[in-house]
Amino acid sequence: MSMTIDPDMLRTDEHFMRRCLELAVRGAGSVSPNPMVGSVIVHEGHIIGEGWHERYGGPHAEVNAIAAVSEQELLPVSTLYVNLEPCAHYGKTPPCCDLVISRKIPRVVVGCLDPHDKVAGKGIERMRSAGVEVIVGVLEEESERLNEAFMTTHRKGRPFVFLKVAQTLDGRIATSLGASKWITGESARIEVHRLRSRYDAVLTSSTTVLADDAELTVRHCQGRHPLRVLLDRQLQVPLESRVFNSETRTLVFASAERADSLRAAQLERRGVELVMVGHTPGGLDLMEVFAELHRRRVQSVMVEAGSRLASALIRAGLVDKLGVFIAPKLFGGDALPTFSTLDVLMPDQAVNLRFAGFGMVGTDFYLEAYVV
Repeated sequence: MSMTIDPDMLRTDEHFMRRCLELAVRGAGSVSPNPMVGSVIVHEGHIIGEGWHERYGGPHAEVNAIAAVSEQELLPVSTLYVNLEPCAHYGKTPPCCDLVISRKIPRVVVGCLDPHDKVAGKGIERMRSAGVEVIVGVLEEESERLNEAFMTTHRKGRPFVFLKVAQTLDGRIATSLGASKWITGESARIEVHRLRSRYDAVLTSSTTVLADDAELTVRHCQGRHPLRVLLDRQLQVPLESRVFNSETRTLVFASAERADSLRAAQLERRGVELVMVGHTPGGLDLMEVFAELHRRRVQSVMVEAGSRLASALIRAGLVDKLGVFIAPKLFGGDALPTFSTLDVLMPDQAVNLRFAGFGMVGTDFYLEAYVV
């Protein structure tokens, strides 16, 4: 049976769902491995309560929104909006769908379904079975994109991978001498720190650390430090490198066959955690690396590395999204390109991308694209 959708009602639902998304993003950097969720409660066209998931282990968005309603007797004649399906299982908090039912909220509008195997439609089904009208899919694309790391983790069984690139207009990341500081301007560099604070981990290679002694912390804006992940097959990075400072944790992946055992012992005495994985002709086994990160509940990884690692990740199908800062500069053909070999012999073998956004960051151009 087909259903006619009232366009005025749809516009109203989209309006309040946008508010949910605005609230949800306030949890960025604080709720992982949980998703970012916002919720509003509306009575006769007016918001009477709103909330968001503020920190991992804390009350969910729906709980906070319901608690914010000063006149609780209005709940049975109101609509609850939430950008992600209310949970249906006991975790650190009770099921939100049961709270909705117990408070006799008659209508719930959901942005998108929760892919977690303990939810995955069960919250919707339970509310509908209790007589609640549930509308699903309002601003679905925006809702999925907001929690793209959470979605990827539960659908693909690995972290969401964001590859950050800073290059010249002619696609170069360093001069022929290997110099790369600074290609982009100060505004772009500050934006990189803001991006780091949104991800669970930031990953790089020994080549990058040896070249510029990268610290990989958040310094030019407020926000948490991500877990630092270093791929160092032979443990070549010196102990005094900034990536091993005490600002935050560093996890090092190395080759069990090729790593320097003395350096391994020195790192462990410094409190650096080592994980030994297999290696391939091109470097460490990246599938093993990301499987281990997934096991540790790392949902999102920002990669800041050179052309070899960037290309290896793309060839392995591990990159989900690119963020490219393009400086208004030219280095020429003898400079280091953004990507090395991608095994593309014919145009129809190209790595295809879908542009998702662009704009100016100071004097530099910034472009986001998803790998399709």
